[in-house]
Amino acid sequence: MAAPADTPLDAGSQALSEALRSSFAIIRFVMIVLVVVFFASGFFTVGPAQRAIILRFGKPVGEGEKALLGPGKLHWSMPYPIDEVVKVNITGIQTVESTTGWYAQTPEEKLSGIESAAMAGSPLNPAVDGYALTADNNIIHTRATLTYRINDPIRYVFSFVNASNAVQNALDNALLWASSQFKVDEVLTRDVAGFQEAVRRRTVELVEKQELGAVVEQCAVQSIRPRQLKEAFDRVTDAEQKRGKVLNEARNYENQVTNRAGADAQSLINLARIERAQLVKDMAAQAERFQDILPQYQRQPGLFVQQRLAETFGRVLTNVQDKIFVAESADGKPKELRLMFNRELMKRTQ
Repeated sequence: MAAPADTPLDAGSQALSEALRSSFAIIRFVMIVLVVVFFASGFFTVGPAQRAIILRFGKPVGEGEKALLGPGKLHWSMPYPIDEVVKVNITGIQTVESTTGWYAQTPEEKLSGIESAAMAGSPLNPAVDGYALTADNNIIHTRATLTYRINDPIRYVFSFVNASNAVQNALDNALLWASSQFKVDEVLTRDVAGFQEAVRRRTVELVEKQELGAVVEQCAVQSIRPRQLKEAFDRVTDAEQKRGKVLNEARNYENQVTNRAGADAQSLINLARIERAQLVKDMAAQAERFQDILPQYQRQPGLFVQQRLAETFGRVLTNVQDKIFVAESADGKPKELRLMFNRELMKRTQ
């Protein structure tokens, strides 16, 4: 009677054993698949404009250039959390913005770029509003946008916890420093380009000094007057525009007078040159004539003088009604000449 009782127990045990063996086989298969997937997840590629660095427990694998993985082939690392792959874009342009000197804005105002009318008359709140001090102790609002690229990925990744924040801190420092070197009129109107260049130079200096592994490309700066002093600054702007208009009119009048005076002076100089040439020509002709008649005078001085005297009297007395010529006597004594003035006029006959 004992044998029949043992048969069902052996069959159940055998079924259970077979079920356990099947389950363990499935589990082993799943575990093998998971292990394969786990290790396969370590394969990665690097983009053409990227470089990759493998961090194993937070430290880079390799030193110097060997730690940089370039594009063109498949790379593998231990899956996370053992290894971590950091990809850095070395040719793309990175951008940071400094608003440390700008007033508080809502997201809608930032997108629209329009200053809220309600906020324009509100007082400056240093707890939320940023500002910068100028060299002449005035307050302005200023902000800057910096673009840069990474030229040393290892230094950029490992020099600071977040190198992008370090670049932005350098830009904040440069913006406030440059504001303190310029007067308010220079920042807003007279030397906007110079102020922007000063911000860029200061940022480059700080980035190179801190060895952030980045190269500054461009820096754009926007500056405005305090919102609370809009009317006062508008009056100053109007006065500057009127001043510029008056100066331009004065310069135009100056140019007209100068050009006219220059033309008159040149005309007088040309006329004087013409008269000088004519006078020199006349003097040369008279000198030549004198040279021609000099031999005649030297041969017969007396006759020459009488001829010249007669010619002169002929020219002088051309229109004289009564002509009287008293020649010198043969003995050389002067002859007596008597003239009757106020004589009676001849009466006309009918």
